[in-house]
Amino acid sequence: MRALYLGDIVGRRAREAVQAALPDLRRTLALDFVVLNGENAAGGFGITGEIAEALFAAGADCIVTGNHVWDQREIIPYFQRETRLLRPLNFPASAPGRGLGRFELPDGRRAIVLQAMGRVFMEPLDDPFAAADQALADLTLGRDAAFILADIHAEATSEKMAFGHHLDGRVSAVVGTHSHVPTADLRFLPGGTAYQTDIGMCGDYDSVIGMDKAEALQRFRHKVPGGRMSPALGEPTLCGTLFETDDATGLCRQARAFRQGGCLPAG
Repeated sequence: MRALYLGDIVGRRAREAVQAALPDLRRTLALDFVVLNGENAAGGFGITGEIAEALFAAGADCIVTGNHVWDQREIIPYFQRETRLLRPLNFPASAPGRGLGRFELPDGRRAIVLQAMGRVFMEPLDDPFAAADQALADLTLGRDAAFILADIHAEATSEKMAFGHHLDGRVSAVVGTHSHVPTADLRFLPGGTAYQTDIGMCGDYDSVIGMDKAEALQRFRHKVPGGRMSPALGEPTLCGTLFETDDATGLCRQARAFRQGGCLPAG
């Protein structure tokens, strides 16, 4: 199975770039499955049902979120009915939605996506390691799915790496999101799972993690906000990771960084 995961989409310009590119990417890269992180798609803060529908229409199979999931309150009822939109699985059980999605491709192959959120320098939540164990308890890679992607939405690189080692051999890939900066450590762990600490963002990299740099500098230098934080409006880079798995085992045969457009070198 060939799958593409694109990192946090920051704002309208990045969202429009992803929507415009996805149909051609599905064709030229022969993609079977596409995952997006949409938690910053609505002006940098959250996602709406309308935005999610547009991304699905463009070619996304699954959208994950993160700590900004509820920033747009209107998304809450949408979560109740849309199984392709995920929130972290270690949120309280009473939270709307789900943290694991099961998908069947037209040819009968199955893909699974789960997302957990870290706790170091983040909100207090249930244990992401135990939550992932519980989610995977009745699932076997290769038997139940040709591709299992585990996203760890976290601040600390150490927590992300620990999560990767914890799931090594049980999932196709463990990748991090949230920092909006692509890391150079894409590799295979000893058990065969592909791992990358952060896949980066889809957004303008002439910015401060996708947001307008003037306002960010104002806050860092003077500790006084000058206005509302808003996404930078330059040409966005689409940034993520491309995976190819063995359908029999579910483990990745290949994994490589994907970058297109903007000011980062092409991947």
